[in-house]
Amino acid sequence: MTQDTLLQGAEEKIGTDSVSDVPLAHNERELSGLLGKTVFIACVLFTAMHLYALNVSPIETWTFRILHVAGGLAVGFAITAAMSLDRSGGEVRVAQREWFALIPAIAAVGYASFCLVFAWFQRDIQGTIPSDWVLAHLSWALVVASTIAMIGSWIGRSSSHSIHWADIVLIIASVLVAGYLVLVLNRWRMTAGMPMANQNDFLVAAVGVALIMELTRRVAGLALIVITAVFLIYAFAGPYLPGLLEHRGYTASRFFTYLYTDNGVLGPTTAVSSTYIILFITFAAFLQASRVGDYFVNFAFAAAGRTRGGPAKVAVFASGLMGMINGTSAGNVVATGSLTIPLMKKVGYHPRSAGGIEAAASTGGQIVPPIMGAGAFIMAEVTGIPYTEIAVAALLPAALYFLSIYFMVDLEARRDGMQGLSRDQLPVFRQLVKQVYLFLPIVILVSTLYMGYSVIRAGTLAMISAAVVSWFTPHWMGPKALLNALSLGARMAIPLIAVCACAGIIVGVISLTGVGARFASMLLGIADASHLLALFFAMCISILLGMGMPTTAAYAVAASVVAPGLQQIGIPPLVAHFFVFYYAVLSAITPPVALAGYAAAAIAGTDPLKTAVTSFKFGLAAFIVPFMFFYNPALLMEGSWFEILRVAITAGVGIYLLAAAVQAWFLNGRVNWIQRVLLLVAALAMIAGGLMTDLIGLGLGALVFLWQAALQRNKHKAPI
Repeated sequence: MTQDTLLQGAEEKIGTDSVSDVPLAHNERELSGLLGKTVFIACVLFTAMHLYALNVSPIETWTFRILHVAGGLAVGFAITAAMSLDRSGGEVRVAQREWFALIPAIAAVGYASFCLVFAWFQRDIQGTIPSDWVLAHLSWALVVASTIAMIGSWIGRSSSHSIHWADIVLIIASVLVAGYLVLVLNRWRMTAGMPMANQNDFLVAAVGVALIMELTRRVAGLALIVITAVFLIYAFAGPYLPGLLEHRGYTASRFFTYLYTDNGVLGPTTAVSSTYIILFITFAAFLQASRVGDYFVNFAFAAAGRTRGGPAKVAVFASGLMGMINGTSAGNVVATGSLTIPLMKKVGYHPRSAGGIEAAASTGGQIVPPIMGAGAFIMAEVTGIPYTEIAVAALLPAALYFLSIYFMVDLEARRDGMQGLSRDQLPVFRQLVKQVYLFLPIVILVSTLYMGYSVIRAGTLAMISAAVVSWFTPHWMGPKALLNALSLGARMAIPLIAVCACAGIIVGVISLTGVGARFASMLLGIADASHLLALFFAMCISILLGMGMPTTAAYAVAASVVAPGLQQIGIPPLVAHFFVFYYAVLSAITPPVALAGYAAAAIAGTDPLKTAVTSFKFGLAAFIVPFMFFYNPALLMEGSWFEILRVAITAGVGIYLLAAAVQAWFLNGRVNWIQRVLLLVAALAMIAGGLMTDLIGLGLGALVFLWQAALQRNKHKAPI
C-alpha cells in the first residue's frame, strides 16, 4: 500500500469535521474566486510578516504584539466569515431592516478610519500626540461601528458570493484598534491601567477586548467565552463579594486599559503566540505540505501495524509525534484519528475504545518534547527557566504516559484476541527505511536546540529543512507549495492566537484583582494540614479551569491561579508548573467536558460522554504521574543518574501493573476482582518511587503472579 493510498481516508475526513478549535486549518476548498485569493494572500502575508520580524528585522515588542493580535483578528474574521458563506442557494439580498444597521455601521467605521488617518498625519506633521477631540471622535465612532457590526454578525446572513458587511466592519475595526494603540503607544505605556487613563483609551481597549472574545467564540466555542465573562463580571462585582473573592474594585477606564498591557492581552500568552506558536505551527504546516508528516504516520504503521491491535499502537506513536507539533488536542485527534480510528474498528476495537485511545494519545502529544504543543514555551516565558531544561525534564513523564497507553492497548488486544493488519494493507518498511532522511527536520530541530541556537532560529532551520527534504520526494515544494504552506500556517495558527489573547484577558483580571494570590494563601493554609491534600485541591482547580478550553489557554490561566500557590508551599517552580501543565493538558480527556474525547467520538460515531470516559481510562496513569514530581523529582531529571534510572524502571513496572488492573489482564491471563485490587495497590506502591514502596509493589505483583499460575495449574489438572 502506498503512502498516498493509506492517507486518502484521512484527507477526505479532514475538512469535513468542525471541531471547535480546528475549523480553519483544512478548508481551503471552501474558499474560491476573488474572496479566496484575498484571504489566501492575507494569510501568506500574515505568516511572512512574523517570520521576517522574528528572523530578519525585529519590531519593538509592544508594537509587534499589537500588530500580531490585530492581524490575527482581521485574518480570523475574514476566514470565519468566508467559511460561513451559504453556497447552497442563490444570491441573498440584504434585508430591508439590515439597511438601518448597515448604513450607520459603514458610516461610523469610515469616519473612524478618517479620524485615524488624520491623527497620524497630525502627529507626523506636528510631532506630538493628536488633539483629544480627534481621538474622542475616533473612539466613539469605533464603538458605534463595532457594536452594530457585532450584533449584525449574529443575526445577519451572508450571501453565497461575498462575506457579510458586518464582518468587513469587524475586520476594519481590528485594524483601527491597532492603529490607535500604536499611535499613542508612548503615552499608553505610562497611563494604561493607571487612574489617569482617559475615556478614549477605555473605549478603544473595550472594543479590542470585545473583538478578541468574538473571534474566540467563533473558533473555540463558548466554553472559554463563558469563563472569560465570569472573570470580567468578577472584576466589577468583587467589592460586593465576601471573603476570599472580595477586592476593592476598579473604574472601567483603569480596568480595560490594564487588560491591554503586558499584564493582560499583550502579556506572556501573546508573547508566545506571536513567536513560538506561529513559528512551530508554520513548521507543522510545512511538514504537512511537504508530506513529511504523512511519512511519520506511515513509518508508525510499517513498524507496528502487524502487531496485536496494530492500528491502536500506530495511533499512540503517530499521535505522539504529530501532537507535540500540533498544539491542540482536538486538532490532533482530527488530523490522525481520521485515519487510525476506522482502522482500529476494523481490527476489532469497539468504536468507543478506538475513540478513547486516539483522544488519550493525541492529548499526550502535547507533553512530548521538544515542542510540547505551546506549553513549554509559555512555561519558559512565565518561569524564566531555560526552554532546553524544560524539554529535558519532560522526557521521562512523557515516556511513562505513552508507555501506559501502549500497555493499555496491548492488554486490551490480548484480552479480546485482536490481530494486526495484514502485510498487504501496510506500507513496505524496507522502502520507508530508504526515506529515513525525512526525519531530518526533527533531527535538526533537536540538535540545533542543544547546540545552543535560539528556539526561533532552531525552528526556522527545521522549517527550511522540511522544504529541502521534500525536493527528494515526489511532493516537491516549489514556490506555490511554499505559499500554500504559509497560508496553511496562518489558518492553523488563528485559533491559537485568539485563544492566547482571550487567555490574556483572564490573566489580566487575575493579576489586577489579586485573586491568584488569595488562592495561593488558601493552598498554603491547606498545606499546613497536608501537602497531599493541597496538591489534590490544586489538581481539581487546574482541571476545572481547563475543562472545555484549549490547552494553551487552560495552562495560562492555571499557571496564574494555581502555580504561585504551589510555589508558596515550598514546591520548586519547575515542579509546580509541570504539575499544573499536566492537568491543564489532561482536562481535554476529563469528563464531563472533554474536547479531545468529543472530537474522537464524532469520528468514531459513538456516544461523546462514554468516549470521554474511555479516554480518561486510557490516560489514567497520567493523572498519577504529576504527584510523583513532588515526591520524587528524579522523574524530572533532577538527581543522580542511578536514582533517575531506578525511578524510571520502577515507575515503568508500576505503569504496567496499573494497566493490568484496569484491563483485567495480567501477563498471559485474566484476573479476578481481588487480583485487580492487589495489582492496583502494587501499581500505586511502585509509582510512589520509595525503596520500601517498591518492595511492597514487587511483592504484591509476585503474589498475583503466583496466584494466577496456581489457578492455571489447577485448571489444567481438572478432569475433563
